[in-house]
Amino acid sequence: MSAKTMPGDSGKALRRERAALLAAGLTYGPAELIDFLIPLWAGIALGASASQVGLLIAAELLVSVLVRPLAGRLADSRERRTLAGIGAVIYGVSCCGYALADSLPTAFAAAVVGGAGGAVLWVSLRAMVSERLAADSGVFARFMSVQSTGSWIAFVAGLTLLGQTDLFAPVLAGCGAACMVGAVALFTSPVRLARIPDGTGTAGGESGGSRAVARRVRPMLIASATTTVAEAAVSVLLLLHLQRGFGLGVIEAAYVFLPGAIAMMVLPPVLHKAVLRIGRRRAVMAASVFSAVFAVSLAWVGSPVLVSVLWILSGVAFAVLMPVEQAVVAEAAPNSVGTAMGIYTAVGLLSAAAGALAAGALYEFSSWQVACLVSGALILSGAVLGPWAIRTLGVADVPADASPVLPG
Repeated sequence: MSAKTMPGDSGKALRRERAALLAAGLTYGPAELIDFLIPLWAGIALGASASQVGLLIAAELLVSVLVRPLAGRLADSRERRTLAGIGAVIYGVSCCGYALADSLPTAFAAAVVGGAGGAVLWVSLRAMVSERLAADSGVFARFMSVQSTGSWIAFVAGLTLLGQTDLFAPVLAGCGAACMVGAVALFTSPVRLARIPDGTGTAGGESGGSRAVARRVRPMLIASATTTVAEAAVSVLLLLHLQRGFGLGVIEAAYVFLPGAIAMMVLPPVLHKAVLRIGRRRAVMAASVFSAVFAVSLAWVGSPVLVSVLWILSGVAFAVLMPVEQAVVAEAAPNSVGTAMGIYTAVGLLSAAAGALAAGALYEFSSWQVACLVSGALILSGAVLGPWAIRTLGVADVPADASPVLPG
């Protein structure tokens, strides 16, 4: 009897997926909170200048981008739960490093460690989640829902603690502790049931294998990068406008984003059912239109309350696009999912960084309306590029129906 048909294998696969989702919730929230707090912490606690803060953020981003392709190749040839657990531990150490840092060199060391740990963690986790994609096309929708839930739990808990104590160290240490709990969940999950044969997928981890995988998923990389640049620009533009145009503080701005965040927590599994009915190409077209309408409408919105309501459109778009993109990448490179995810997420990080830079330039050197219109036009291009990528890659437009809900 093969490993795929042995009794109990299905239950082990479900428990493995559940552990990956639990770890994602426990680590994604702290990671998002850290990204939000570090610029504030560095300026207040370490007296860092604006340029030093920028270098600190850039250091973590650069290391994360460089490590992700390697992490992807490892995820195709090693036990993914172990890799993800190690990544969670390393990222937790980075959080604690920030909590204990009393100088910029220590902070830069924590940033480098965090960039490496985060790369290994998230590439391996996505590869783990993809293992049941053939049996359950909704796995990435649940993955996004869990991530969004973890993010807002971390923000509420972290900002509440920060407001009560006015100290960054306990919040940063708490982020590290959550990552360690996530690592335990991964280390105690079932082992991988099927391994990729030697020499399959990434050519033993050689660079030629990575290039071949990159060529294979290139259509989705092009589509994703184009829209990610614009979506990142819109997010930064909105933050700048809320701060400078409406005079909102950090907490007030966070409340503006809350409805969209709730949409991203609740809607991914729900909207996946719509994807099953209308197909991925139509779903991506609709989501791109929703997101573009939001970006363009910002040009004439004069109230933070209305911005908050319209942000739901962006939440709906993300709830459709992100799971579809990740599922398509995994299906396009089934024997090299880790490598594909490493490349895909590295391109995403670079695109988001480019979008943030573009947003600053647009906001400073052009009008708010022009910035919104340019971003909206780029996002709308996803209505063409996304379906083109899905069709070119030859993956199913209508994925297989989902399997039963994970057992409690």
